[in-house]
Amino acid sequence: MTTSILSLSIVLVGIGATLVMDLWTWLLKRLGVTTLNYAMIGRWAGHLLQGRWRHAAIGKAAPVRGELGWGWLIHYATGLAFALLLVAVAGQAWLRAPTLWPALLVGAVTVLVPLCVVQPALGAGYFAANTPAPLRGCLRSLATHCVFGLGLFLSAWALAWCLRG
Repeated sequence: MTTSILSLSIVLVGIGATLVMDLWTWLLKRLGVTTLNYAMIGRWAGHLLQGRWRHAAIGKAAPVRGELGWGWLIHYATGLAFALLLVAVAGQAWLRAPTLWPALLVGAVTVLVPLCVVQPALGAGYFAANTPAPLRGCLRSLATHCVFGLGLFLSAWALAWCLRG
């Protein structure tokens, strides 16, 4: 697989998986479940560029210009990085013949990023400890990241199918 085909494949799989995750969170919102507002990720990134890593409550921090757009950009860039991680772990051959378990495993493991990095930085604490229902929040994050893992598999499967045809 050439470097450009490999790169394009990773980008397509990452975008596809992130779209699957976004459909999942859209469904959760329709069911009345609170989900992450990506503007808060953009706000955090804006403050990070000014040297502030942690917040007591990101929602109370000063808004940052373009925070919603930045939040969505970071969300998709993270999806691409996680797709790259999957290919680095499973190998390029996985893209030609994707299997479910490596994708689900990477999806599940990536939940450590929000639980151990993002949530503490936003003020929710490690493993959502500063929220009213930490276990529920952790399980919801795990489910969302497993859906992302499923999206990695489905996107890679669809891409492999298209390339075979």
